[in-house]
Amino acid sequence: MQNRYEQAFQQAMEKFRRTAPLAAEENMIPYKSENGRWIPSPYDGNGWWTGGFWPGLMWQFYAASRDAFFLEEARRTEALLAEEMRVFIHLNHDVGFMYLLSAGADWKLTGNEQARQDTLHAASLLMGRFNPAGFIRAWNHPSQAGFAIIDCMMNLSLLYWASRQTGDPRFAHVADIHAQTALREFLRPDGSVSHIIEFDPLTGRRVREHAGQGYALGSQWSRGQAWGLYGFTLAYMNAEKPEYLKAAETIAKNFIRHIRPDGLTDCDFCQPDSEERIDNIAGAIAACGLLELEKLTENQAYRAAALRLTDGLLDHCCDWTDQRLGLLTRCTASYHDDGAGRHTNITYGDYFLTEALAKLRGSDPMLWR
Repeated sequence: MQNRYEQAFQQAMEKFRRTAPLAAEENMIPYKSENGRWIPSPYDGNGWWTGGFWPGLMWQFYAASRDAFFLEEARRTEALLAEEMRVFIHLNHDVGFMYLLSAGADWKLTGNEQARQDTLHAASLLMGRFNPAGFIRAWNHPSQAGFAIIDCMMNLSLLYWASRQTGDPRFAHVADIHAQTALREFLRPDGSVSHIIEFDPLTGRRVREHAGQGYALGSQWSRGQAWGLYGFTLAYMNAEKPEYLKAAETIAKNFIRHIRPDGLTDCDFCQPDSEERIDNIAGAIAACGLLELEKLTENQAYRAAALRLTDGLLDHCCDWTDQRLGLLTRCTASYHDDGAGRHTNITYGDYFLTEALAKLRGSDPMLWR
Protein backbone atom coordinates (compact mmCIF):
# COMPACT_ATOMS: atom_id res chain seq x y z
CA MET A 1 0.00 0.00 0.00
CA GLN A 2 2.86 2.39 0.79
CA ASN A 3 3.98 2.10 -2.83
CA ARG A 4 0.66 3.60 -3.85
CA TYR A 5 1.39 6.86 -2.05
CA GLU A 6 4.96 6.96 -3.33
CA GLN A 7 3.68 6.47 -6.88
CA ALA A 8 1.01 9.15 -6.47
CA PHE A 9 3.54 11.64 -5.10
CA GLN A 10 5.90 10.99 -8.00
CA GLN A 11 3.05 11.36 -10.49
CA ALA A 12 2.02 14.64 -8.91
CA MET A 13 5.59 15.93 -8.98
CA GLU A 14 6.02 15.03 -12.65
CA LYS A 15 2.68 16.59 -13.56
CA PHE A 16 3.58 19.92 -11.96
CA ARG A 17 7.02 19.80 -13.55
CA ARG A 18 5.14 19.82 -16.87
CA THR A 19 2.40 22.31 -16.03
CA ALA A 20 4.06 24.84 -13.70
CA PRO A 21 6.01 26.55 -16.53
CA LEU A 22 2.70 27.78 -17.91
CA ALA A 23 2.17 29.79 -14.72
CA ALA A 24 5.70 31.15 -14.91
CA GLU A 25 5.11 32.30 -18.50
CA GLU A 26 2.32 34.54 -17.24
CA ASN A 27 4.16 35.49 -14.02
CA MET A 28 1.09 34.70 -11.96
CA ILE A 29 0.22 32.69 -8.85
CA PRO A 30 -2.27 29.98 -9.81
CA TYR A 31 -5.47 29.76 -7.81
CA LYS A 32 -7.12 27.01 -9.85
CA SER A 33 -6.99 25.36 -13.25
CA GLU A 34 -9.82 25.17 -15.75
CA ASN A 35 -9.97 24.38 -19.46
CA GLY A 36 -6.25 23.80 -19.77
CA ARG A 37 -5.31 27.14 -18.18
CA TRP A 38 -4.09 28.40 -14.85
CA ILE A 39 -6.52 30.91 -13.34
CA PRO A 40 -5.37 33.61 -10.88
CA SER A 41 -7.17 34.45 -7.65
CA PRO A 42 -10.75 35.72 -8.01
CA TYR A 43 -10.18 38.69 -5.71
CA ASP A 44 -7.37 40.98 -4.48
CA GLY A 45 -4.75 39.85 -7.00
CA ASN A 46 -1.61 38.44 -5.39
CA GLY A 47 -2.88 39.62 -2.00
CA TRP A 48 -5.57 36.91 -1.96
CA TRP A 49 -5.20 34.60 1.02
CA THR A 50 -4.36 31.49 -1.01
CA GLY A 51 -1.15 32.80 -2.58
CA GLY A 52 1.18 30.79 -0.37
CA PHE A 53 -0.08 27.38 -1.39
CA TRP A 54 1.51 27.40 -4.84
CA PRO A 55 5.02 28.09 -3.55
CA GLY A 56 4.30 25.67 -0.71
CA LEU A 57 3.53 23.01 -3.29
CA MET A 58 6.81 23.74 -5.06
CA TRP A 59 8.72 23.57 -1.76
CA GLN A 60 7.17 20.16 -1.01
CA PHE A 61 8.51 18.87 -4.32
CA TYR A 62 11.88 20.55 -3.77
CA ALA A 63 12.21 18.98 -0.33
CA ALA A 64 11.65 15.57 -1.88
CA SER A 65 13.77 15.97 -5.01
CA ARG A 66 16.20 18.90 -4.54
CA ASP A 67 15.33 19.78 -8.14
CA ALA A 68 16.27 23.42 -8.80
CA PHE A 69 13.23 23.81 -11.07
CA PHE A 70 10.91 23.71 -8.05
CA LEU A 71 13.14 26.05 -6.03
CA GLU A 72 13.13 28.63 -8.81
CA GLU A 73 9.36 28.47 -9.28
CA ALA A 74 8.78 28.75 -5.52
CA ARG A 75 11.00 31.82 -5.34
CA ARG A 76 9.33 33.41 -8.38
CA THR A 77 6.01 33.50 -6.58
CA GLU A 78 7.63 34.19 -3.21
CA ALA A 79 8.86 37.47 -4.73
CA LEU A 80 5.33 38.37 -5.82
CA LEU A 81 4.09 37.78 -2.28
CA ALA A 82 6.91 39.87 -0.81
CA GLU A 83 5.67 42.79 -2.93
CA GLU A 84 2.25 42.44 -1.30
CA MET A 85 3.77 43.42 2.04
CA ARG A 86 4.41 46.86 0.59
CA VAL A 87 0.90 47.04 -0.91
CA PHE A 88 -0.44 45.93 2.50
CA ILE A 89 -4.12 46.84 1.98
CA HIS A 90 -5.25 43.33 1.01
CA LEU A 91 -3.40 41.48 3.76
CA ASN A 92 -5.37 40.02 6.66
CA HIS A 93 -4.96 37.28 9.26
CA ASP A 94 -4.12 34.78 6.51
CA VAL A 95 -0.54 35.99 6.27
CA GLY A 96 0.28 32.71 8.01
CA PHE A 97 -0.99 30.76 5.01
CA MET A 98 0.73 33.16 2.64
CA TYR A 99 4.20 33.48 4.15
CA LEU A 100 4.93 30.35 6.20
CA LEU A 101 4.51 28.24 3.06
CA SER A 102 6.56 30.61 0.89
CA ALA A 103 9.25 32.65 2.63
CA GLY A 104 9.14 30.48 5.76
CA ALA A 105 9.67 27.36 3.70
CA ASP A 106 12.54 29.03 1.83
CA TRP A 107 14.29 29.83 5.12
CA LYS A 108 13.67 26.36 6.48
CA LEU A 109 14.91 24.49 3.42
CA THR A 110 17.70 26.77 2.15
CA GLY A 111 18.68 29.13 4.98
CA ASN A 112 17.82 32.20 2.87
CA GLU A 113 18.18 35.07 5.34
CA GLN A 114 16.00 37.49 3.38
CA ALA A 115 13.23 34.88 3.45
CA ARG A 116 13.57 34.67 7.23
CA GLN A 117 13.24 38.44 7.52
CA ASP A 118 10.17 38.44 5.28
CA THR A 119 8.57 35.74 7.42
CA LEU A 120 9.26 37.71 10.58
CA HIS A 121 7.74 40.76 8.89
CA ALA A 122 4.61 38.69 8.19
CA ALA A 123 4.49 37.59 11.83
CA SER A 124 4.62 41.23 12.92
CA LEU A 125 1.74 42.00 10.55
CA LEU A 126 -0.27 39.20 12.14
CA MET A 127 0.61 40.52 15.62
CA GLY A 128 -0.76 43.86 14.52
CA ARG A 129 -4.17 42.29 14.02
CA PHE A 130 -4.41 41.18 17.64
CA ASN A 131 -7.19 42.82 19.60
CA PRO A 132 -6.26 42.89 23.32
CA ALA A 133 -9.89 42.06 24.04
CA GLY A 134 -8.82 38.49 23.25
CA PHE A 135 -8.76 37.60 19.56
CA ILE A 136 -7.03 38.11 16.21
CA ARG A 137 -9.16 40.08 13.80
CA ALA A 138 -9.84 38.19 10.58
CA TRP A 139 -10.76 40.74 7.92
CA ASN A 140 -10.41 44.41 7.11
CA HIS A 141 -13.87 45.84 6.42
CA PRO A 142 -14.90 48.38 9.08
CA SER A 143 -18.05 46.36 9.79
CA GLN A 144 -15.91 43.30 10.61
CA ALA A 145 -13.78 44.74 13.40
CA GLY A 146 -14.97 42.00 15.77
CA PHE A 147 -14.86 39.04 13.38
CA ALA A 148 -12.65 36.02 14.09
CA ILE A 149 -12.75 32.74 12.16
CA ILE A 150 -11.70 29.15 12.77
CA ASP A 151 -9.24 29.26 9.85
CA CYS A 152 -6.96 31.44 12.00
CA MET A 153 -5.96 28.40 14.06
CA MET A 154 -3.71 27.48 11.13
CA ASN A 155 -2.17 30.97 10.99
CA LEU A 156 -1.11 30.83 14.65
CA SER A 157 1.83 28.67 13.62
CA LEU A 158 3.46 31.79 12.18
CA LEU A 159 3.40 33.43 15.62
CA TYR A 160 4.78 30.40 17.43
CA TRP A 161 7.53 30.21 14.80
CA ALA A 162 8.40 33.87 15.35
CA SER A 163 8.80 33.39 19.10
CA ARG A 164 11.19 30.50 18.53
CA GLN A 165 13.16 32.51 15.98
CA THR A 166 13.47 35.68 18.05
CA GLY A 167 13.27 34.47 21.63
CA ASP A 168 10.45 36.98 22.12
CA PRO A 169 7.51 35.33 23.91
CA ARG A 170 4.98 37.97 22.83
CA PHE A 171 4.22 36.22 19.55
CA ALA A 172 3.45 32.88 21.22
CA HIS A 173 1.53 34.64 23.98
CA VAL A 174 -0.80 36.23 21.42
CA ALA A 175 -1.21 32.87 19.68
CA ASP A 176 -2.22 31.26 22.98
CA ILE A 177 -4.70 34.01 23.83
CA HIS A 178 -6.42 33.55 20.48
CA ALA A 179 -6.33 29.74 20.77
CA GLN A 180 -7.92 29.90 24.20
CA THR A 181 -10.66 32.16 22.83
CA ALA A 182 -11.24 29.72 19.98
CA LEU A 183 -11.36 26.84 22.42
CA ARG A 184 -14.00 28.61 24.48
CA GLU A 185 -16.10 30.19 21.72
CA PHE A 186 -15.74 28.06 18.57
CA LEU A 187 -15.76 24.46 19.82
CA ARG A 188 -19.31 23.10 20.19
CA PRO A 189 -20.49 20.30 22.52
CA ASP A 190 -20.89 17.85 19.60
CA GLY A 191 -17.26 18.24 18.55
CA SER A 192 -17.95 20.52 15.60
CA VAL A 193 -16.69 24.08 15.26
CA SER A 194 -18.23 27.36 14.17
CA HIS A 195 -16.79 29.19 11.19
CA ILE A 196 -17.25 32.85 12.20
CA ILE A 197 -17.75 34.36 15.64
CA GLU A 198 -18.33 38.08 15.99
CA PHE A 199 -17.04 39.71 19.17
CA ASP A 200 -17.56 43.19 20.51
CA PRO A 201 -14.20 44.73 19.53
CA LEU A 202 -14.18 46.91 22.63
CA THR A 203 -14.98 44.31 25.28
CA GLY A 204 -14.31 40.94 23.64
CA ARG A 205 -17.84 39.81 24.50
CA ARG A 206 -19.33 37.29 22.06
CA VAL A 207 -22.00 38.98 19.96
CA ARG A 208 -23.17 36.30 17.52
CA GLU A 209 -22.21 33.43 15.24
CA HIS A 210 -22.31 33.83 11.45
CA ALA A 211 -22.94 30.99 8.99
CA GLY A 212 -19.94 31.89 6.83
CA GLN A 213 -19.07 29.47 4.04
CA GLY A 214 -21.25 26.65 5.35
CA TYR A 215 -24.79 25.60 4.54
CA ALA A 216 -26.56 27.47 7.32
CA LEU A 217 -26.13 29.00 10.75
CA GLY A 218 -25.12 26.27 13.18
CA SER A 219 -24.22 23.74 10.47
CA GLN A 220 -20.82 22.11 9.97
CA TRP A 221 -18.83 23.52 7.06
CA SER A 222 -16.41 20.67 6.46
CA ARG A 223 -13.36 22.74 5.66
CA GLY A 224 -13.91 24.71 8.85
CA GLN A 225 -13.92 21.41 10.72
CA ALA A 226 -10.65 20.49 9.02
CA TRP A 227 -9.07 23.85 9.90
CA GLY A 228 -10.04 23.27 13.52
CA LEU A 229 -8.73 19.70 13.53
CA TYR A 230 -5.35 20.52 12.02
CA GLY A 231 -5.13 23.95 13.65
CA PHE A 232 -5.53 22.69 17.22
CA THR A 233 -3.13 19.85 16.43
CA LEU A 234 -0.51 22.39 15.36
CA ALA A 235 -1.25 24.53 18.41
CA TYR A 236 -0.50 21.53 20.63
CA MET A 237 2.68 20.75 18.70
CA ASN A 238 3.81 24.34 19.26
CA ALA A 239 2.61 25.03 22.81
CA GLU A 240 2.16 21.54 24.30
CA LYS A 241 -0.98 22.58 26.14
CA PRO A 242 -3.08 19.44 26.74
CA GLU A 243 -6.36 21.27 26.13
CA TYR A 244 -5.31 21.87 22.52
CA LEU A 245 -4.70 18.18 21.95
CA LYS A 246 -8.02 17.32 23.57
CA ALA A 247 -9.79 19.80 21.26
CA ALA A 248 -8.05 18.38 18.19
CA GLU A 249 -9.11 14.85 19.11
CA THR A 250 -12.69 15.95 19.80
CA ILE A 251 -12.94 17.63 16.40
CA ALA A 252 -11.22 14.69 14.71
CA LYS A 253 -13.72 12.17 16.06
CA ASN A 254 -16.60 14.28 14.81
CA PHE A 255 -14.96 14.64 11.39
CA ILE A 256 -14.32 10.90 11.12
CA ARG A 257 -18.00 10.19 11.79
CA HIS A 258 -18.87 12.21 8.69
CA ILE A 259 -16.45 10.70 6.16
CA ARG A 260 -18.51 9.39 3.26
CA PRO A 261 -18.39 5.67 2.35
CA ASP A 262 -16.38 6.58 -0.77
CA GLY A 263 -13.83 8.47 1.35
CA LEU A 264 -14.88 11.90 0.06
CA THR A 265 -16.07 14.89 2.04
CA ASP A 266 -19.37 16.74 1.78
CA CYS A 267 -19.02 20.51 1.66
CA ASP A 268 -21.12 20.75 4.82
CA PHE A 269 -21.84 17.83 7.12
CA CYS A 270 -25.39 19.15 7.61
CA GLN A 271 -26.19 19.85 3.96
CA PRO A 272 -29.42 18.45 2.48
CA ASP A 273 -29.34 15.32 0.33
CA SER A 274 -31.06 17.07 -2.57
CA GLU A 275 -27.82 18.30 -4.17
CA GLU A 276 -24.43 16.64 -3.94
CA ARG A 277 -21.78 19.16 -3.00
CA ILE A 278 -18.26 17.91 -2.35
CA ASP A 279 -15.24 19.76 -1.00
CA ASN A 280 -12.22 17.55 -1.34
CA ILE A 281 -9.98 20.25 0.09
CA ALA A 282 -11.52 19.52 3.49
CA GLY A 283 -10.65 15.84 3.22
CA ALA A 284 -7.05 16.59 2.23
CA ILE A 285 -6.56 19.03 5.12
CA ALA A 286 -8.11 16.59 7.59
CA ALA A 287 -5.87 13.78 6.34
CA CYS A 288 -2.81 15.91 7.15
CA GLY A 289 -4.10 16.73 10.61
CA LEU A 290 -5.04 13.15 11.35
CA LEU A 291 -1.61 11.87 10.37
CA GLU A 292 -0.01 14.30 12.82
CA LEU A 293 -2.53 13.35 15.51
CA GLU A 294 -1.63 9.70 15.11
CA LYS A 295 2.03 10.53 15.76
CA LEU A 296 1.12 12.45 18.90
CA THR A 297 -1.32 9.92 20.36
CA GLU A 298 -0.30 6.60 18.78
CA ASN A 299 -4.02 6.10 18.07
CA GLN A 300 -4.11 4.08 14.85
CA ALA A 301 -7.74 5.07 14.22
CA TYR A 302 -6.50 8.50 13.14
CA ARG A 303 -4.11 7.02 10.60
CA ALA A 304 -6.81 4.68 9.32
CA ALA A 305 -9.14 7.64 8.78
CA ALA A 306 -6.39 9.61 7.04
CA LEU A 307 -5.83 6.70 4.68
CA ARG A 308 -9.56 6.47 3.96
CA LEU A 309 -9.57 10.14 3.00
CA THR A 310 -6.39 9.94 0.94
CA ASP A 311 -7.52 6.77 -0.83
CA GLY A 312 -10.87 8.37 -1.60
CA LEU A 313 -9.10 11.29 -3.27
CA LEU A 314 -6.75 9.05 -5.23
CA ASP A 315 -9.55 6.68 -6.28
CA HIS A 316 -12.13 9.24 -7.35
CA CYS A 317 -10.79 12.76 -7.67
CA CYS A 318 -7.30 12.98 -9.14
CA ASP A 319 -6.80 14.06 -12.75
CA TRP A 320 -3.42 12.78 -13.91
CA THR A 321 -3.83 14.05 -17.48
CA ASP A 322 -2.57 17.41 -18.71
CA GLN A 323 -6.03 18.46 -19.86
CA ARG A 324 -6.41 19.90 -16.36
CA LEU A 325 -3.20 21.57 -15.20
CA GLY A 326 -3.88 20.96 -11.52
CA LEU A 327 -4.57 17.68 -9.79
CA LEU A 328 -7.46 17.46 -7.34
CA THR A 329 -11.02 17.75 -8.64
CA ARG A 330 -14.37 18.55 -7.01
CA CYS A 331 -12.99 21.26 -4.76
CA THR A 332 -15.55 23.81 -3.51
CA ALA A 333 -14.71 27.14 -1.93
CA SER A 334 -18.09 27.77 -0.29
CA TYR A 335 -21.40 25.92 0.01
CA HIS A 336 -23.28 28.92 -1.37
CA ASP A 337 -21.32 29.80 -4.49
CA ASP A 338 -19.22 32.91 -3.83
CA GLY A 339 -17.45 32.95 -7.18
CA ALA A 340 -14.30 31.29 -5.87
CA GLY A 341 -15.05 27.88 -7.40
CA ARG A 342 -17.35 24.89 -7.08
CA HIS A 343 -16.50 21.29 -8.03
CA THR A 344 -13.31 22.40 -9.74
CA ASN A 345 -9.57 22.17 -9.22
CA ILE A 346 -8.25 24.60 -6.58
CA THR A 347 -4.56 24.87 -5.82
CA TYR A 348 -4.71 24.63 -2.05
CA GLY A 349 -6.47 21.30 -2.46
CA ASP A 350 -3.47 20.17 -4.49
CA TYR A 351 -1.17 21.46 -1.76
CA PHE A 352 -2.82 19.55 1.07
CA LEU A 353 -3.12 16.33 -0.91
CA THR A 354 0.58 16.60 -1.72
CA GLU A 355 1.40 17.30 1.93
CA ALA A 356 -0.56 14.21 2.98
CA LEU A 357 1.29 12.09 0.41
CA ALA A 358 4.60 13.55 1.58
CA LYS A 359 3.77 12.58 5.16
CA LEU A 360 2.95 9.05 4.05
CA ARG A 361 6.22 8.67 2.12
CA GLY A 362 8.31 10.35 4.84
CA SER A 363 9.48 13.47 2.99
CA ASP A 364 7.22 16.15 4.51
CA PRO A 365 9.41 19.05 5.74
CA MET A 366 6.56 20.21 8.04
CA LEU A 367 6.34 23.74 6.71
CA TRP A 368 3.90 24.75 9.46
CA ARG A 369 6.62 24.85 12.13
